[in-house]
Amino acid sequence: MSQLGAALRSWRDRLDPAALGLPHHAPRRVAGLRRSELAMLAGISVEYVVRLEQGKASTPSAQVCAALARALQLSDDEQAHLMRLAGHAADPGRVPRLVPGSVHRIVDQLAASPVGVYDATWQLLHWNPLFAATFGDPTRQPEAERSALISQFEGGFSRVRYSPTERSEFEKSLVADLRATTGRYPDDPGLAALVARLGRADRFRRLWELREVAEHETASKTVVHPEVGDIPIDSNVLTTQGTDLRLVVSTPRPGTDARGKLDLLGAIGLQGFKGSDTPVAGASG
Repeated sequence: MSQLGAALRSWRDRLDPAALGLPHHAPRRVAGLRRSELAMLAGISVEYVVRLEQGKASTPSAQVCAALARALQLSDDEQAHLMRLAGHAADPGRVPRLVPGSVHRIVDQLAASPVGVYDATWQLLHWNPLFAATFGDPTRQPEAERSALISQFEGGFSRVRYSPTERSEFEKSLVADLRATTGRYPDDPGLAALVARLGRADRFRRLWELREVAEHETASKTVVHPEVGDIPIDSNVLTTQGTDLRLVVSTPRPGTDARGKLDLLGAIGLQGFKGSDTPVAGASG
């Protein structure tokens, strides 16, 4: 058994299934969660949990590690340890992508607003149910493509609509924010590859050549939802100390009917709609 497998088994054994609300249908031979229960809570297959614990699986992605950390109720220090064991060691020269448990708890408390958590390159890392119901389900998009910048400048599907002024201000602010990120992480290869890829888009290239540096903080937009219609919202960007993550919190624009539509989406969720379309990674502030 690998160090990763041993840690997962130890963390699984210490949990009380009853405290997690799991039913007791049969006597348990050992304490703690069953592998099947951990798989269900983390949203992965039982077979993958077995391979991880036996040290026979390839390195799990950061997203899978985050799902395991939540299911196992790990502390921030334990989650960081899990990331290191999985090969996602923190590097001061790399853009941080670890979403601490404290940030997960904050997002959970903001259930009445669509919330997305992005890294400093505007890669979507985590979101709440109302975010998915409003902008589209991110799990229907490959993890590598959940980028607000790629969505914005490569013309991917988006439920978001801007006025010409809103779009101009949004893109200018987003590119200036990315320029600031390159100054903090000049040696991150993923960031360099992202800039090179985006440089093929004329709009991005023109803005990048301005060399403006600023933090992206807010934006106004309209979500064109296929079931409830237009939802005018304002998005505000909150940064987290020590992690360089961005929490994008969207709120209904005052004087509109957006609050009622968001409440409806919160009550119905993704399961209430048939044929949910492709998600919007570009739902940033």
